Amino acid sequence: MLKKYFAPGSLFSYKDYRNFFISGLIFVIGSSAFPIALAVSVLDNGGDATDLGLILAARLLSGTLLMLIGGVWADRLPRKWIMIGADSFRGMIALSLVVVSANDLPLWAIGLLVFLMGAGDAFGQPAGTAIVPSLLPDHLLPVGNVAKGIVGKIGTIVGPGVGGIAVATIGADLTFAVIAAFFLFGTSLLFKIKEAPRQEILEDKPTFLFELREGFKLVWEIKWIAASIIMATFQLMIIVAAETVLLPVIGRREFGTDSVFAISAAAFSLGGVISAVVAIKIKTSKPGLVAISMWSLFAFAPLALAFPISPQFVILGYFIAGLSIGGWEAYWVTAVQREVPQDMQGRVFSIDAVGSGGMMPIGMALVGPSVALFGEKPFLLGAIVFHIVICYLVLLVPGVKEMRHPGRSESGSSSMGEQI
Repeated sequence: MLKKYFAPGSLFSYKDYRNFFISGLIFVIGSSAFPIALAVSVLDNGGDATDLGLILAARLLSGTLLMLIGGVWADRLPRKWIMIGADSFRGMIALSLVVVSANDLPLWAIGLLVFLMGAGDAFGQPAGTAIVPSLLPDHLLPVGNVAKGIVGKIGTIVGPGVGGIAVATIGADLTFAVIAAFFLFGTSLLFKIKEAPRQEILEDKPTFLFELREGFKLVWEIKWIAASIIMATFQLMIIVAAETVLLPVIGRREFGTDSVFAISAAAFSLGGVISAVVAIKIKTSKPGLVAISMWSLFAFAPLALAFPISPQFVILGYFIAGLSIGGWEAYWVTAVQREVPQDMQGRVFSIDAVGSGGMMPIGMALVGPSVALFGEKPFLLGAIVFHIVICYLVLLVPGVKEMRHPGRSESGSSSMGEQI
């Protein structure tokens, strides 16, 4: 059954993409184990929801501040080498938490290291998304993007399990050593990639600010992209920030264990894989409508936290919430690659990352104070209402339902099932 994926002309017959794919899986496993070890270290050091929110926000803050620079670099420099540098840097940070035990560090020092981890994200993420068209022919881009998204979700299923088992058996400090090993081994595979050269303008090269301005101008001109990014900006700040900070806190408080946190994170990713596979089989002329309707299911994560009646209920809630992201995995990246010229994709993907997650550090930092002000359950229920209302308001913007500029001809259906 798997032979068709390796047959000549199929997705995994392209060696460079294959190495990229495997590297991504290994790296994401380590990256998904990192928050487990980090949260346990912070809580073991006496931190509370506010402390954890601030430290988790540090990674997103640095990523937000530097992502635009990373996007411009991804359009200027070989993306392979940007990824190698960023991944190696993050591996060294994880290793530093082994050399100097996280339990011996003050919380501000842990926050600083997490901030530096986000700097690596800022350069690695745009390059990793924008490199795919250099590794595959155009007709395989949709399935290549979906496969990249699915492997990310598989990694985030396995990663929390690796992190949880490692923390329980060898402790948080040595778990960081395991994470560093995943990071560095995944990075080693990137050296085997031969990135197709891009056409470069050697003279009269535009300035950094000019290129950045052109990226923002293009995003604003494509209204459905701009509207989708703005939607995500506020939803990630409110609902995603809330569940990210409160899941480990509520899990430990209500059930006396960190395993609910790890298993819920894995269940969320499992739901994401299932929904992505289903979404790519759906033939629809309105992929945006499908994706956003699915995205509304994310409300089940804070709902489970608002009523943590049992570990099974929380885990089930996170599984259902995971079903919400499949539409984005199936349609978003391919739609952006279709609408945006390749030489500007690094900037657009970085603007997407900054716009989507730009307010999330503020949201994370405010989770603790908001819970103290409004109460935990009212805060979570309010976040649910906000999320659902925003989901359906954005559908009023022309082009969002189709993920296509209004009036532009459609070359085919949005289903990618035939290519898989």
